[in-house]
This record gives sequence, C-alpha cells and structure tokens, in this order.
Amino acid sequence: MTSEPPRRLEERPLLQDHPGAFRLALVLWALGLFVFIALAIPALADLVQGVDDRVHELAVDLESSIVVALAKGLDFVGSTWVTAPVMILVGVFLAFRRRWEALASWFLAMLGSQLLIGPMKDLYERARPPFPLVETSGFSFPSGHAVAGAAIAVSLVIVLVPAGTKRRNLEMLAAAFAVAMALSRVYLRAHWLSDALGGAALGAAVAIGAALLVHRIEGMGAQW
Repeated sequence: MTSEPPRRLEERPLLQDHPGAFRLALVLWALGLFVFIALAIPALADLVQGVDDRVHELAVDLESSIVVALAKGLDFVGSTWVTAPVMILVGVFLAFRRRWEALASWFLAMLGSQLLIGPMKDLYERARPPFPLVETSGFSFPSGHAVAGAAIAVSLVIVLVPAGTKRRNLEMLAAAFAVAMALSRVYLRAHWLSDALGGAALGAAVAIGAALLVHRIEGMGAQW
C-alpha cells in the first residue's frame, strides 16, 4: 500500500476545515456586528460606553512605563510604515511563487480590511478617549490598528502556512497578537475597548471570509 505523495504548497487548500472556518467567521462577524449595532442604538451605546469608561479608568490606574513602551512598540508595528510594506512584500512573494489562490485571498483581505476602516469611522464619528499617550487622528470607532493587525496576522497564517499542527500553533499566536494589538490601543488611551474589540473581530472575520470566498470561487471554476 503506497501512501499518497505530499501535495505541493500551491495545491493545498487555504482552509482545510472549511465548515469550521465558516463557523468561526460567522462568530467573528456576529461579535463585530453586535458592537456595531450596540453603538448605533442610544440605550445600548450608553451601556457600552459605561464599560468603556471603566476600562479606560483602569488603564490610567495601571499605567506603567514598561508596558507603555511595549504598547508604543505595537503602535509602530500597526502603523502604515510597517503594514504597507508587509502587504506589498507578501503579495509580491505569493505572485513570485505563483500561488494565485493565496494571492487572491491576501489581496481581498487587505483591501477589504482597509476599505472598511474609513467609512466606518465616518459613519459613527465617535470621539476618542481623552489624554491619549500616542498621537491620534480621525474618529475612534473602529480601531484601524486592531482591524489591520488582526487581518494581517490571520491572513499571514492562512496564505503562508499549510494546514496542520504547525498552522494551529501559529493560529493561536496570530490570535494572541490580534488581542495584544487591540488591548494596546486601549492601554494607550487611543481607543475605547469596544473600538478595539470590534476592530479585531472585523479584521479577523475579513481575513477568514476572504479565504473562504476565494476557495469557493476556485471550486466553482474547477467544476466548469
């Protein structure tokens, strides 16, 4: 009995557990949607703001120079100075390797996550927390750093790492990075907690959703 030869990286599906990935994407979309809807309804927005205020006060009380320095490091990592080159370089690498499905997933995830940030901020026009520890601009909801951080971290694992034990470990690492990026925005008083959580959920959902969409289109093309 001969074992099946290992599939080339180009031939391996982006998402091995497609139903599981679909359910996870739905959960993330639901979480993000809940925050988006809650902030649009005055009564719920007051409740969310109450939690945000408590967390903001806690961040002020727990301020530490070491943690602030680490959070500012994440602030730079999530800036355009870092994210833009990463987006371009990964795209060039995937094109060079002729991994077209992965490239399409990466392109859609990056484009979708970036296009959602500006319109959402303009739609809600939410004021930022007072006395931020880093320079900020524009409205507060959702956190652009949280959206981009989650989208990039999750997409990197999807397009660069084959399904298996190694990917599962890196998926946990990507999730941890997304959470750390989101919480760093709250700690630096650049965003409210709901800005960060909604942004992280949105970014991760876009990343997984892009891979699912590309896989579905690829499957339809193969049938024809």
